Amino acid sequence: MELNSVILTTGSSVGFFKLVNYGLGKLPLPETARRNAWKWKNISTSFVHSLITGVWSVLCFCMHPQMAEDLIETHSVFSHALVSVSIGYFIYDFLDMVINQKIGNSWELLFHHVVVITCFGISVLTCRYVGFAVVALLVEINSVFLHLRQVLRMANLAKSTFYRVNSMINLGTYVVFRINTLAWMTRWLVLNRDLIPLFSYTIGSVGLAIMTAMNIVLFYRLMRSDFMKASREKELRKEREKEKDM
Repeated sequence: MELNSVILTTGSSVGFFKLVNYGLGKLPLPETARRNAWKWKNISTSFVHSLITGVWSVLCFCMHPQMAEDLIETHSVFSHALVSVSIGYFIYDFLDMVINQKIGNSWELLFHHVVVITCFGISVLTCRYVGFAVVALLVEINSVFLHLRQVLRMANLAKSTFYRVNSMINLGTYVVFRINTLAWMTRWLVLNRDLIPLFSYTIGSVGLAIMTAMNIVLFYRLMRSDFMKASREKELRKEREKEKDM
């Protein structure tokens, strides 16, 4: 893809997700989500992005399997477009948070978006490491369930069976598509150090280190919220039942 095509694709992506957000705002909101309608729309838009890019990233490797053998030079227009579309989404989401939320409440995500936009931007502009960027987007498979979890909590369905099932799938895909993917990417970067210019290697290493740290913290929060807390609540219920029987 030429520079004009990259700019057009990225700009169109920004506009597309803005329209998605606008359309979601026209749909009925759950009563419990009305006090923070912006967050509901923002998370729902992120869910749409994850659904699209998660499927798209898998299709990239299915349609162009040679890319898996060479993550630096080999790529298709289809995969290059995916990375450009994702840049557009992250630009849109960055602006949406800056405009509608206090920076103090979202600095982690804003920082995350800057890192991703920088790394993906280098990839699409140099037409190198596109395959590596597509591997990174496999993380979005887990993001589908991660965002769905937030939507269910906002809809006051945190105690439903559907929420519990989603929590287990979320945890499983988190390990497979987030932790494992980041670990594999780090290993690949180290093994291919001699093939990568110092600047790109430094940006990639710093970006992966930041992503890994953020994901470890998020994993702990998920475990504490969905599993440790639920376990404590069960123990408390059992203790109350025993007290009643005495």
